[in-house]
Amino acid sequence: MSLVLDREQTATRPSPHRDLTAQPVVPTSTAGSAASGATPVATAEVTRSRSASLPMGVRGLLALAAALLVILGLAAASLVVGVADLDGHVLLHSRVPRTLALVLAGSALAVSGQIMQLLTRNVFVEPSTAGTMEFATAGLLVSALVWPGAPMIAKMGFGAVAALLGTALFLRILARIPLRDMLVTPLVGMMLGGVVSAGVTFVAYRTDLMQSLSSWTTGDFSAVLSGRYELLWVAGALTLLASFLADRFTVAGMGEAFTTNLGLDHRRTVMVGMAVAAVVSATVVVTVGALPFLGLVVPNIVRSVIGDNCRRSVPWVALLGAGFVLACDLLARLVIHPFEMPIGTVMGIVGAAAFLVILLRGRR
Repeated sequence: MSLVLDREQTATRPSPHRDLTAQPVVPTSTAGSAASGATPVATAEVTRSRSASLPMGVRGLLALAAALLVILGLAAASLVVGVADLDGHVLLHSRVPRTLALVLAGSALAVSGQIMQLLTRNVFVEPSTAGTMEFATAGLLVSALVWPGAPMIAKMGFGAVAALLGTALFLRILARIPLRDMLVTPLVGMMLGGVVSAGVTFVAYRTDLMQSLSSWTTGDFSAVLSGRYELLWVAGALTLLASFLADRFTVAGMGEAFTTNLGLDHRRTVMVGMAVAAVVSATVVVTVGALPFLGLVVPNIVRSVIGDNCRRSVPWVALLGAGFVLACDLLARLVIHPFEMPIGTVMGIVGAAAFLVILLRGRR
C-alpha cells in the first residue's frame, strides 16, 4: 500500500525539467474516474489550471477593459447630471467639455504625482505636497500683475516657469538636508508651499486679486465651457509623453548610480519628469484650479496592487485618476443639489482621509 502511495506522489510531483505549459499529470487512481466524468476534484483542477494558464497580458487587458467601462459609466453619468434641461446645445457646449476636462485633468495630475514619487523615491510626494501647485499659483499672480489681459497660453507659461523653478528649489533643499525619515520630504514641501502661499495671499490682498486667487486655489469645473478648457489637451499630451518615457522614469527612480551604470543621464531624466509635472500643474491650475491630493492617493493605490513598474502602472494611474475626479465631481454636484460644491473641497476631504490612511499604513 505504501509503495502505491509513493508511486502516486511521485507521479503528481512536478519535475524540475517539466514544461510549464503542459497539463498536470492525473494520478492513476483517478484516471479512470476522470475519463468517465465522475470526479469533480479532477475537473476543478483542470479548470483551475486552464484559468492559471491564461497569459498575464490577456488578464491585464481584460482588467483594463473593465476599468475603462467603469470610467465610461461615470462619464455618462456626468453628462446627464445637472440642473439645466439636457438638450443639444447644453450637451455640446457644457456637459461634454466638462466631462473631457475632468478626464484630462484627473489623468494628467495622477500621472504627474506618480512621476514625482518615482524621481524623488518617496511615496508622499506630489504637486500639492512639493510646493509645485503654490509656485504655479504665484506665477499666475505675477502674470495678472504684469500682463492683466494675457491669454490663457501666456498665463500657463508664467505658471509653468514658476512651478518648474519651485520644484527645482524643492529638490535643492532636499539635497542639502539629511533625510532620515521619508516623512521629512513632504513636510519640507508643505512648509515651502505654505510660505509661498502666504506671500501670494498677501500680495493678492493688497492688489485686489483675492477673487482670482480663490479661483486658482480651489478646483471648480462649474465654469468649464466650450472654448475655455482646451488648454487641458496640453496636459493630456504630456501624459502620453510620460507613458512613452515610463521606462526611463522607472530606472531613474532606482538611484543616480544605478541609472548611470545603465548609460542613462539621470539629471536629464529628472529634469524632464519634473518639467512634465510643472507644466501639467500650471495647466490644471490656470484652467480649473488646484486639485489637492490627487497625485498622492491614486499612485499609492495602484502601487499597492501592481508595484513600482511605471510602464505597467501608468495606464492604471491615468484611468483611476480620471475615475476619482469624475466620482468626486458627481458627489459635489449631488450633495446639495440643485446647488454645487467646489470639487476641490470634496477632493480635499477625501484626499486628506486617504492620505492619513496611507500614512498610518506606512508607519506600521
